[in-house]
Amino acid sequence: MSRLVIATFGSLGDLHPVLALAHELRRRGHTVVLATSELYREKISALGYTFAPLRPEISILDAALVRRVMDGPRGSEYLLRELMLPAVRAMHADLARACAGAHLLITNELVYAAPLLVEQTGLRWVSYALAPLSYFSVHDPCIPPFRGSGPWLHACPPFVVRAMNRCAALLTYSWWAPVRAFRRELGLAPGGNPLFAGKHSPLLDLALFSPVLQSPQPDWSARTVQTGFCFYDENEDPSAAASPTPLPPAVAAFLAAGAPPIVFTLGSAAVFAANNFYAASARAAQLLGRRALLLLGKNLPPPDLPPTILAWDYLPYAEIFPHAAVVVHQGGVGTTAQALRAGRPMLIVPFAHDQFDNAARIVRLGVGRTLSRPHYTAANCARALTPLLGDPQIAQLAAEHGQRIRSERGVFLTCDALESTLPTPG
Repeated sequence: MSRLVIATFGSLGDLHPVLALAHELRRRGHTVVLATSELYREKISALGYTFAPLRPEISILDAALVRRVMDGPRGSEYLLRELMLPAVRAMHADLARACAGAHLLITNELVYAAPLLVEQTGLRWVSYALAPLSYFSVHDPCIPPFRGSGPWLHACPPFVVRAMNRCAALLTYSWWAPVRAFRRELGLAPGGNPLFAGKHSPLLDLALFSPVLQSPQPDWSARTVQTGFCFYDENEDPSAAASPTPLPPAVAAFLAAGAPPIVFTLGSAAVFAANNFYAASARAAQLLGRRALLLLGKNLPPPDLPPTILAWDYLPYAEIFPHAAVVVHQGGVGTTAQALRAGRPMLIVPFAHDQFDNAARIVRLGVGRTLSRPHYTAANCARALTPLLGDPQIAQLAAEHGQRIRSERGVFLTCDALESTLPTPG
């Protein structure tokens, strides 16, 4: 069968969809190489895949780095201008090594070396996107993580959004100077701003999110295929034990002891920049007289928690979110997808990147509210949660969206699309 290389950067919300695809592709007989940050070497190797290191090395365990990357509007500029784009030469070298003997390269948009390698070698390449922000549609405008952006953008006519996208491309021209220099070194044509142009493969581009979040738009490429969210659930891992791992007894006992709790989490990256989030969350739950589950990561629990509030480091979202009354989170697309699938209302506190747009879409769906990070206090959180906890129409609508997403077959449709691009044997 074929040798496929999947390259990605990011948090577990970026890695897990890739693992879901890798499992299904391996089940179909393909060899899968996973190229990503050194941080995930052990996890990937333990699952039986070939790991290929891919620079730059960006570790979500580096708290200082995560705080800069999650710093609101400045986070995206730091990530792209200072970390990703200057590393294109090293990324290209790593990717070329990983792709030796490969039949297909599959990448997200942060792998800026991929289009260059493809132009050089003619390697078959498929791109994918995990969130609507990747497409900058003028018909369904996204909220970019730039100062002054907001939900008002959704009401702008296409010609205004188109002009704003062009301005953004001009304002970020200096960011991709390293890419222009490296293209000249390779003897390639100048190309366009990689933040906006050339990031979607002309062979096949995959939108790996549900139409619930955004439906296909008229200005998407003709080669873009929307398949849906690709969920990776550790209890469904074919390499794991036959029986699902039960929840820790203390967690199971807490869930069974009373009403559904409010679940507070900051995913696997923003959790390193939590600041007052968990203290304010615990206090908000107490103000509301509600039970709560705090997923802390490596943060210390707030002091003097009552028995109605449980603090834990990490629990699989697929196992926990269905037990939640409301999920309060940072708005990463992976966390958002899991909460949607669980059919639960959300309060989203965006930190950076696509989180502002994801939050606005959840609000427009009628199943959530958003609260800005600077205004996240116990009183404001309790105020925002009140309608989400007390409105049966919101609960019903969230349940309906969850049912729709659970019926989608994102992993299988994606793998079918990938196989359609492979060369015919013989």
